[in-house]
Amino acid sequence: MPTKNEIQEFSDLINVLAEKEGMSRMDAIVHHCQQTGLEIDVASTLVSSALKSKIREEAQELNLLKKTAKLPL
Repeated sequence: MPTKNEIQEFSDLINVLAEKEGMSRMDAIVHHCQQTGLEIDVASTLVSSALKSKIREEAQELNLLKKTAKLPL
C-alpha cells in the first residue's frame, strides 16, 4: 500500500509531465509507465482523488464520459 507521500509525489509528477508535454493526465500516466517500466496496476494505486477528478474533467471535455451537472458558484 503506497504512502500519502508517494501518492502526492506521483500526482505532482503526472501533473508536471502533462503540462510540460501538453498531454492529458491519462496519457501522462501511460507515458510515465512506459518510460519507467512501472506497471499500470501499480500506478492505479498511486492516483490521488484530486488527480482522479482532473482525469474525469478531461474525459468529459473529450466527450469520453457524460458530463455531470455543476452548480453555479
